[in-house]
Amino acid sequence: MTISKATTRTEGRDLILTRTMDAPPEKVFRAWTDPALLTQWFTPAPWPTPHAELDVRAGGASLIVMRSPDGQEMPSRGVYLEVVPNRRLVFTNAYTSAWEPSEKPFMTVVLTFEDAGDGRTNYTAIVRHWTIADREAHEKMGFHQGWPIATEQLAALVENA
Repeated sequence: MTISKATTRTEGRDLILTRTMDAPPEKVFRAWTDPALLTQWFTPAPWPTPHAELDVRAGGASLIVMRSPDGQEMPSRGVYLEVVPNRRLVFTNAYTSAWEPSEKPFMTVVLTFEDAGDGRTNYTAIVRHWTIADREAHEKMGFHQGWPIATEQLAALVENA
């Protein structure tokens, strides 16, 4: 049973996505923190996610590789800033690993997994950008289209598991 569809909105430098999922917070959190699960849903089809390395702890690094339909690979590196199991994940691409600054910081993502009762989760992704121009660039890259598609793929995975 699908509880709701993902919705997005813009507030200042933030892009915000929300969705209620018919799965407990533990399942949704695990789909974000288990590389074998993350690669199943992370990029909107037809883009696959062929590889993910996740050191899920404050200060731990991540590497997620996305592949375009024409085969171009796009690695995305980041560092976890906060990890509260089954409740909250905060990560940024301002650092690549071991607090090594990235060439072009772009965003910090705050994910919350709120227990909505009856085995459901209120899922929120707040994507904070350094500038309005960065936020606008992310919108032009397809945030309002792509993130909801990926979120529906996430919901399908956790609701049917």
